[in-house]
Amino acid sequence: MASEGTIHPPYCADQAVQITAPLASCEPIARDTYRVRVAAPQIARRCIPGQFVMMRMARTSDPLIGRALAIYDVIEDERGNPEEIDVVFVAKGKFTTTLAAAGCGAEVTLWGPLGNSFSVAPAETLLIAVGGVGQTPMLMLAQEALGKRRFGPPERGSGYASRVVMIYGARNRDLLAGVDAFRATGMELVLCSDDGSIGRTGRVPEVLGEILDRSVDIGRARIVTCGPEKMMEKVAALAQQRDIPCEVSLETPMACGIGICFTCVARVRQGESGWDYKRTCVEGPIFDAAEIVWGDP
Repeated sequence: MASEGTIHPPYCADQAVQITAPLASCEPIARDTYRVRVAAPQIARRCIPGQFVMMRMARTSDPLIGRALAIYDVIEDERGNPEEIDVVFVAKGKFTTTLAAAGCGAEVTLWGPLGNSFSVAPAETLLIAVGGVGQTPMLMLAQEALGKRRFGPPERGSGYASRVVMIYGARNRDLLAGVDAFRATGMELVLCSDDGSIGRTGRVPEVLGEILDRSVDIGRARIVTCGPEKMMEKVAALAQQRDIPCEVSLETPMACGIGICFTCVARVRQGESGWDYKRTCVEGPIFDAAEIVWGDP
């Protein structure tokens, strides 16, 4: 790893790979939510949990800039070699609606893997708190934490959590995506919905708080979270109140993904009382939750 303060960590753009490839599949997995698979062995062999790719439709400038999409899963061939990547997205903007309608064989250009990654620090219980499409970087993390997969190179640690509990919430049952895939990892999956149509009625932070109070040794726990900013802020507050290490995966909108445009900056604490802007694309997207300055400046 690069030393602290370097402007060229190993996940900067000069370490990324750019390819153009056809979509191997494009499938709806929830309302307005799709999983696409791309044959990208140069990227798949280097992906680690928490990273993302920038993707755009090939051979067109409309839309002009790419879209940051978390790497959902890495698919291996029959010999165990990583060959394809999956990404999951909600079709709501110009690029994502175009991608959802494109179908198999449509060509995309993507570059990555980009961004840093989740920690491999050991924990008795790894709690994953996600809402909306915040579940997308967590499938690889759960597989790795439970010792089911290894990712790299360099190859990371695996099996560093005895128990993984994921609290996954959405407005209603139709918006929950990938539930069967998460259950297949062997994790404990706790679903919740705003309208009570599935699982517990309530919001993710509320359910997380109940679980922390009832069934977790907080001295041996760790939390990771991704989703709407207000949700992550509340999860971070819960972690801080109980002195539990917590990482957040920020979903700040990105234009370039390689640290040039500075449109994805987040406020991060510096020293005793100050803060500075950090680029989510190269100094994130994973941050220590205790370092984030939440809300508007």
